[in-house]
Amino acid sequence: MLQEFKKFALQGNVLDMAIGIIIGAAFGKIVSSLVADVLMPPIGLLVGKIDFSSLFLNLSGQDYATLVAAKAAGAPTINYGIFLNNILDFVIVAFVKRTLTK
Repeated sequence: MLQEFKKFALQGNVLDMAIGIIIGAAFGKIVSSLVADVLMPPIGLLVGKIDFSSLFLNLSGQDYATLVAAKAAGAPTINYGIFLNNILDFVIVAFVKRTLTK
């Protein structure tokens, strides 16, 4: 049974698919870093020195100065800054995929 699985796993299509998934995951991490570490800081600077990853809406009714403080206190939050970063990640990946598949 193990030999059959090994034969199946080493067939061209399965191996190519596995390599594609691994490269895709690595590319996703690179795009996330590009957005969070390279693109968003200058955009935040241009719109008033905002760190998008720290934007949040506090649902607890108490005041917290930062997202870190709210999370440490266990307060429920809507982290819309992180969501904006993820949207930009998606747009870049979709653009690259569309460009590569033409």
